[in-house]
Amino acid sequence: MVKNTSGRGQRDLKVKVKTARGRKLSSTRWLERQLNDPYVARAKRDGYRGRAAYKILELDDKYRFLVPGARVVDLGCAPGGWCQVAARRVNALGEKSGKAVGRIIGLDLQEMEPIAGCELHQLDFIEDDADAKVKEWLNGKADVVMSDMAASASGHKQTDHMRIMALCEAAAELAFDVLEPGGTFVAKVLAGGAEGSLQQTLKQRFKKVANVKPGASRQDSSEKFVVATGFKG
Repeated sequence: MVKNTSGRGQRDLKVKVKTARGRKLSSTRWLERQLNDPYVARAKRDGYRGRAAYKILELDDKYRFLVPGARVVDLGCAPGGWCQVAARRVNALGEKSGKAVGRIIGLDLQEMEPIAGCELHQLDFIEDDADAKVKEWLNGKADVVMSDMAASASGHKQTDHMRIMALCEAAAELAFDVLEPGGTFVAKVLAGGAEGSLQQTLKQRFKKVANVKPGASRQDSSEKFVVATGFKG
């Protein structure tokens, strides 16, 4: 008989995945990591479209930018976990009686399944007229611009770092155009040095800039999130 020392009624078992014919070793490792990731299992239980939902939950718990009535733009929003969190917190469905009703605009290159309380648009946010379209859809400006985007991995660390920083800088430029004074910008970056110029720019345009690694971020990942609050306009 195996003695249980976990105190939770059952042993913690790690799922092992055998390498199948035609499957790369990297794919096998990814699948194994997914199967053993507690945030992946938790997302399924809670009805979120991905584990990334817990990153924005943690960030908002700390900085409180997704308030009822807020107008939010989610860039590169697929698969939609951040939109799901934001819709509940800004009261986009009007479920919180007596609270202001917020708006969620989600943008992505790919078409997405609908999300309750969110307006999803298939749009490349770096197009010249993207900021004008966002303001038209919102009938004004936004209170929050957020992004969990990551460029397709090339396998070359420095290249991947530069790609994600380019996306983040483009997201910041759109935020400067569509944010209300006092607004918030939240975006994923990768630690590696090239983020210095972005940090400098954000510190000039916002009252406070923080860098955070949520508990939901994988420990072996170099990702972190910049949270810039108090947009100066």
